[in-house]
Amino acid sequence: MPVFVVENQRHGNTGFCNLYEGESRRRLNYGVYDDEVAAGLRFLEHVIAPVLAAAVRRAGGLPLKPLMARALRMGDEMHSRNTAATTLFVKELTPHLLDLAVDGDIDVDALRRTLAFLHDSDYFFLRLSMAASKAAADAAQGVEHSTVMTAMTISCQDFAIRVSGLGDRWFRGPHPIVEAKLFEPYTAEDNEWIGGESCITETVGLGGFAQVAAFALQAYQGGSPQEMAKMNEAMYGITVAEHTDYLLPYFGYRGTPVGVDVMRVAETGVVPVIDGGLAGKNGVGQIGAGILKAPIECFAAARDAVLEQEAAAAPA
Repeated sequence: MPVFVVENQRHGNTGFCNLYEGESRRRLNYGVYDDEVAAGLRFLEHVIAPVLAAAVRRAGGLPLKPLMARALRMGDEMHSRNTAATTLFVKELTPHLLDLAVDGDIDVDALRRTLAFLHDSDYFFLRLSMAASKAAADAAQGVEHSTVMTAMTISCQDFAIRVSGLGDRWFRGPHPIVEAKLFEPYTAEDNEWIGGESCITETVGLGGFAQVAAFALQAYQGGSPQEMAKMNEAMYGITVAEHTDYLLPYFGYRGTPVGVDVMRVAETGVVPVIDGGLAGKNGVGQIGAGILKAPIECFAAARDAVLEQEAAAAPA
């Protein structure tokens, strides 16, 4: 399976993610695998990936942070809305794609099919935003005494977080609370939890931490601009910084809240909000989208671990 690889050039680590499968609600990442899904994966492998790989290599790589920062100002929050980022990504690659075609280095029909696929795939950039977020978050892991969360992840069984100063331990809790807008004819009883790490975007101040950048999401996952602003603003109370590059016009170009402090979450009871999609039971694919609220139990366990660590290090 081809993947995007994103390098954190300052710290030397990388993140990676597979390619977006297309606009169908029946996709592998939502728990569906049949002949149609398999054909789509082969299309990515044999057509899309080689064309994009050739263009990225010809470009000498593509800086993502400036593109993501601009997309935030154009209506994306980089998790549930990636329309602007996908458009900017295609814009950056187009000259290199044309040069490759003129020089005969890529098949013209493959180029046409790739451009048509990108034109129809507003969420294509989501995979790059996740890989970029992972590369950023992993660089913050392992800072001594730090109580900043460096990862959130969901499995079929539970939810878990990792904390910078607590080594490789994962602190687990129940699945998040869901406030979702479901597609017809599905109900909450149809929801099926699947594994995934897309909430790494919220870990670095995107997604639910940048909701006011993407008011258009209310048509997709419900809510209102006022509710989105209120949830977004609450995240400043549990984070240690404001991002210097990811800016929110609605808040007067204030940086997104970044660096969730597990001590603040445990003390205030305010938990991270996550934008996300929902999968359905029995392999039906995506059945809706909305807000997930991380379970407080993970943060309480992490706080206890921090206090134990401090007590052990204190002079006798």
